[in-house]
Amino acid sequence: MSNLSRIGRRVTRRLPRLSGRQVVALFVVGALCAGAAATALTGYGRVSAALFAALTGVILSALLMLFRRLSRVQRAGVAAQKDLRTTVEEMQRRLVAAVERERLTAGDRHLELAEAIARVKQVTDRKAGAAQLLTLPRELEATVQLFQGFVPRAPMPSSGDYALNPTDLLEVLHLIRTRQPRRVLELGSGTSTVWIAYALEKAGGRLISLDHDAEYARRTRDALEAHGLSGVAEVRDAPLTPVPVEGREYPWYDPEVLSDLTDVDFVLIDGPPAAIGADARYPALYVIEKRLADRATIVFDDAGRKDEQAAMAAWTQRFEGLTREGELLGRHAVLSFVRPAAMAAAHG
Repeated sequence: MSNLSRIGRRVTRRLPRLSGRQVVALFVVGALCAGAAATALTGYGRVSAALFAALTGVILSALLMLFRRLSRVQRAGVAAQKDLRTTVEEMQRRLVAAVERERLTAGDRHLELAEAIARVKQVTDRKAGAAQLLTLPRELEATVQLFQGFVPRAPMPSSGDYALNPTDLLEVLHLIRTRQPRRVLELGSGTSTVWIAYALEKAGGRLISLDHDAEYARRTRDALEAHGLSGVAEVRDAPLTPVPVEGREYPWYDPEVLSDLTDVDFVLIDGPPAAIGADARYPALYVIEKRLADRATIVFDDAGRKDEQAAMAAWTQRFEGLTREGELLGRHAVLSFVRPAAMAAAHG
């Protein structure tokens, strides 16, 4: 009984939602069901059968209408799906067109940027050319002064690029001529090796040059031989090896190559090249300090670079008796070293 009451309540709640046709159809079905039941109970079998037949027809008609409605809904769904596909395809076409427009725009901007870079490069090249023209007279003057001081016995190797330029060479040779060093150590051989050897031939000193590149060292030895300077200068092969300095290893010349050197009173630091790595020249003073004479001059090439500036600042703090002098020319720094013991003896 409770189930029937619940069904009745559900039907009662749904009745207000039915359309007029649905109410009429429901009423007809109810009437036919009631009539068929009543005639069957009162003995009117034919009438009851006729009512059941009518009820079946009504139900079949209702099912047919339902199927037709479902068919219309399906067709509407198919049409909606088709419309949605059309809309999506149209959106895809628009998106592709928008992307293509952006790609073309980006390509145009890339071309504009490339043209702008090319214009900047042209301006930079012109300015660089102008700067070279400004420095050219100075280098020519330095070259003339170099050849006035020495008469080479063979063609001199070219200066500049990776080698010391004429201006730097002029001051290095001036320092050698005025300070008269007896033993010179050069870190990095090349054009400067030949010029320094000529200067030491007059002054009576000797040059030891190191190079990590065996082929470059051979070429420098050949140049010394051609100029008749092999008795004044020696080029040693010094492959780069990890050198520990204050808890860090640096690629530097093999210290064993220097094991026999003492009383070095002039040092030209022109290697290793910066391409070896950061702070490539930092270990120099830590390795050679114990091989320096009580008084020595140290020339540090490329002193304007950041790594070289940091190295000199650290050296002057770490090594007592090391001070920086004022430079006359060029792009190098000149440092003076006086061993503290020698300083104390001089004042004693």
